[in-house]
Amino acid sequence: MENASTTSAGGAARPRQRVFLFLQGPSSPIFRKIADRLEALGHRCLRINLNVGDQIFWRRKGGFNYRGTAAAWPGYLETFIATHGVTDMLLLGEERPYHQAATAVAHRAGVSVAIIEMGYLRPDWLTLERNGMSSNSHFPNDAGQILSAASNLPEPDWRKRYSQTFLADASYDLLYNLPNVFFWFLFPHYRRHGIFHPLAEYAGWVRRLLSEKRRNAEAVATVAQLLSDDAPYFVYPLQLETDFQLRAHSPFHSQKDAIADVLTSFGAFAAPNARLVFKVHPLDNDLVPWRSFIEQRAAALGLRGRVFYLDGGNLDTLGEASAGMVTVNSTAGLHALKQGRPVKVLGTAVFDIAGLTDQQPLDGFWQAPQAPEPELSVAMFRLLAASIQVRGNLYSRAGTDAGAEAIARRLNESSLNEPGAFIDPAPRQKPAKRAPSASRQG
Repeated sequence: MENASTTSAGGAARPRQRVFLFLQGPSSPIFRKIADRLEALGHRCLRINLNVGDQIFWRRKGGFNYRGTAAAWPGYLETFIATHGVTDMLLLGEERPYHQAATAVAHRAGVSVAIIEMGYLRPDWLTLERNGMSSNSHFPNDAGQILSAASNLPEPDWRKRYSQTFLADASYDLLYNLPNVFFWFLFPHYRRHGIFHPLAEYAGWVRRLLSEKRRNAEAVATVAQLLSDDAPYFVYPLQLETDFQLRAHSPFHSQKDAIADVLTSFGAFAAPNARLVFKVHPLDNDLVPWRSFIEQRAAALGLRGRVFYLDGGNLDTLGEASAGMVTVNSTAGLHALKQGRPVKVLGTAVFDIAGLTDQQPLDGFWQAPQAPEPELSVAMFRLLAASIQVRGNLYSRAGTDAGAEAIARRLNESSLNEPGAFIDPAPRQKPAKRAPSASRQG
């Protein structure tokens, strides 16, 4: 991305004005704050709202409402880009159907695309990548390139700087989704990308909040048992069923398929005294009965007493003493790598790199898990932090201020994926979906 400039009458170079088009972002004020900072730097910022929630979180000039159909969306966007001279596009959730169409239009029009997401390096980092994430990421996947690019980079400051609460997250989510439910007629053709209806999700979260104390106590007791027993255990962190990392960047149609594969392989190839621990995502909406599905599959495979289910507790404590982690492509895998634990990835992930993650088939992983190479691990984390991560979060005032400032600065400088973390063409491929499995039943 070249940082184009113009020359003033006095001969001094100044950055040319660019036109940034914001599409859907998080249910957070951060997109509005990024736009404020970009305009302070001399650029123009526009937004296309697809629903009422988008309008609520923009609340500034430059907003346009699209009330047309999904089929007419690409044509509308092509005309919008040409009419307004759009140079850059920002969005969250590149695999959302509206955003898939938008990025295709942008690439044809020569518009630069920036993807903003929750950070790979959590809890208080944000991801900012040029052109795509996961299967579409341009971050290098070659150990030699990573070692070279990171050779002069410092160790990041890993201290937590910004805090955010579940209450803030939930409040913003309600503010975004409830108006879309009750005022849907204002954007009658809008189609949600989520699997579950928002009201069903909220009902699930309420149930989980009411049982949180009991679930955490059970999880702590189970972890204590695992740590005291003289037997190896592996960890599988469940992802959200709605997660596009799972839906778009893995060979599975549902997490149930992945769970069934992992259980079958574990039963056939793991040591007889080995255990397997499934840990629920802390933001799971409780609408999929994971416990009953896992327990039924484990019982059918004769694995009673060897498979554990945690709905609470600390993943880092659990992972630190584990024999390794299996994941579709959860960022929990990065936490395990940072702890020096072996990690086996089943989908596509930016950190699935030879020398870091275990590249052998899953059946062999149980018997001889391969730990990450320390030098490569240090280099990869340094390069991630320097090139495609910024400090901040989505749901606190200080975190969104910091994130917006850092993102606006990088966009203004055209320094996404710098230094040295943009490989073209993208070095990964999106995995083909397998045939749906009978294991999804139950």
